[in-house]
Amino acid sequence: MAAKTLMVQGTTSDAGKSLMVTALCRWLKRQGVRVAPFKPQNMALNSAVTADGGEIGRAQAVQAAACGIEPHTDMNPVLLKPNSDRGAQIIIQGHAVSTLDAAAYQDYKRIAMRAVLESHARLAAQYDVVICEGAGSPAEINLRQNDIANMGFAETVDCPVILVADIDRGGVFAHVVGTLALLSESERARVRGFVINRFRGDLALLQSGLAWLEQTTGKPVLGVLPYLHGLHLDAEDALPARQPEREGFRVVVPALPRISNHTDFDALRLHPGIDLRFIGPGEQPPGADWVCLPGSKSVRDDLAWLRQQAWEPYLLRHLRYGGRILGLCGGFQMLGRSVVDPHGLEGSPGSSAGLGLLEVDTVLEADKRLRRVHGRLAWGDATVSGYEIHAGVTTGPGLQRPVAILEQGLDGAQSPDGQVMGTYVHGILDQPEARDAILAWAGYAGMQAPDIAARRETDLERLADAVEAHLDVQSLIALLR
Repeated sequence: MAAKTLMVQGTTSDAGKSLMVTALCRWLKRQGVRVAPFKPQNMALNSAVTADGGEIGRAQAVQAAACGIEPHTDMNPVLLKPNSDRGAQIIIQGHAVSTLDAAAYQDYKRIAMRAVLESHARLAAQYDVVICEGAGSPAEINLRQNDIANMGFAETVDCPVILVADIDRGGVFAHVVGTLALLSESERARVRGFVINRFRGDLALLQSGLAWLEQTTGKPVLGVLPYLHGLHLDAEDALPARQPEREGFRVVVPALPRISNHTDFDALRLHPGIDLRFIGPGEQPPGADWVCLPGSKSVRDDLAWLRQQAWEPYLLRHLRYGGRILGLCGGFQMLGRSVVDPHGLEGSPGSSAGLGLLEVDTVLEADKRLRRVHGRLAWGDATVSGYEIHAGVTTGPGLQRPVAILEQGLDGAQSPDGQVMGTYVHGILDQPEARDAILAWAGYAGMQAPDIAARRETDLERLADAVEAHLDVQSLIALLR
């Protein structure tokens, strides 16, 4: 018998859909249920490599961890990776198939829907329950035609829907009632209840509003999740909120317009001895102990942005004062002598001069490298583990001074003076041994870094605890029957 599917949709973006799916996945795993996550369509620049050699949204990889299973491309069959304000790379079941503008993608969704239903059917055949996450809001009336991400999918597979709304941003009752008003009659009937997310304060003061909501809509409030302070989950896309400045080793990261996999820096953000700053457009980069260049979905465009924002003289001054620079993936490519995109994979075909801080050159090729990697740093015995997602093929004498010696071959490059290095390994800073060794190279001499994997597991358990304590679990079980 096929698995039962339950879909979580949100009244807005960032209402808490990913959090709710992750929480339900871990709670069901606790109950001994074989559960898998599923997101038909995701738009995100944070991605992860799966066991079957494809890429999916990073949030779905975390949800798989909550289920205690390996991430698979079927868990996110359509991934859109924007490379401009109007276009995106289209990734179907883990592999890039095209780059389309928004209008062309509306027509392509009929094809994408076939992949969505194929992937869902395979998961439903393997697991007891599939917890599905919507995208954005189901009430975007301009996107309703050929919808594959929200109610279009729910109607096709005939699954119930829970609607999540964020009370912390205000207007929660208007969000819920307004969303229902914009749904069709059959879609409204599909919504079986609401979850209010990120509540702070005395719940007794909210009860009259909840009673009004239930009376007005005829649907139950399944629970009110509190604001879980200090909770950390890998971000689906948006940069994290800026933290107050604190004393400590200062790490500066330019917030590139097409920054990708900024979760590479989560372990540094959570480190109590480090003050990590994402610096956006128009902001003056502060003095730093260490500068990191992140990944990018449009390397040449983001390299041009760096120059427009006067980062090049800042980086050269940083090096003159003895500072260190690390480039990750696209940031590694920027540090080289040139970046060439002959096929226009990330924009217009052409070439750009790199920052010239590493003796390497990169050419973007159509076949993207997607693989998990293991090995050790080129100095010492620190273990390296992570994944590669890149279209660039990098060559040059700088590769003779690698950053890591992997089972799959040498990775990265270092400058002759040892002040600059670049690597293709996403997640290299997640491993405690490698992170401590790289921090020592950068000049940090403080406490050891926390174990981000252990922290993630603790927070997954916190989410399951919140489901037990604050949601109507009997009603949830009834929906899954």
